[in-house]
Amino acid sequence: MFQAEIHLQQEKACVLDDFADHFGASFDVNIEELHDHLVTFTIRMEESREEFLEFFRDAEQVEHVERLDESTYLITKTSCGAYSAVDRNHGVLRRQSRVRGDRRVYTVLFFRREDLRAMIDDFNRIGTVTLGKLTEFDRSKSMLTDRQLEVVTSALEEGYFEWPRTIDSEELADELGISRTTMLEHLRKAQSKLLTSALEENDRLNPMEPTER
Repeated sequence: MFQAEIHLQQEKACVLDDFADHFGASFDVNIEELHDHLVTFTIRMEESREEFLEFFRDAEQVEHVERLDESTYLITKTSCGAYSAVDRNHGVLRRQSRVRGDRRVYTVLFFRREDLRAMIDDFNRIGTVTLGKLTEFDRSKSMLTDRQLEVVTSALEEGYFEWPRTIDSEELADELGISRTTMLEHLRKAQSKLLTSALEENDRLNPMEPTER
């Protein structure tokens, strides 16, 4: 398990960059859902202004916008590429991403260095990328049951986490001699344990680490 800090100067047009430039604002983006090419997230502004809603309502990329409270906005829009790059290459966003003009900072968890390389290749298609701090988590795999360890190891070895996948969930389940539902449940629990352990370890080692340098 690894964690990487990816700095992006975005060159591809994005409504969030336009919003930040138009209002002279910087803000954190909290991802709620990524589905197909749509990303749903919240942003929190220091003030409540009707112009914020109007800006997003008029933006071609935006599918939906609503104000959740006086300063928080829920937005669904077409992904400009960054969040899709993380998801497509089996990464998990560790924290909020920070938008400041056309500059973003993403902290990403991932299982293999090949996934990071693929992410950076995808990021390079939308801007200039700089790799920041890279951390390896050395926590023991003993937190997993024998079956969970077998499933996640087979998934890695057989290419289930490749893009595109070289084996699908049904084929992987057949190789393991279990049902697809059981296999996916073991895999989900293993990933959850590994990710939770990684987050706890990072918080222990870096309790006050900033999200942006």
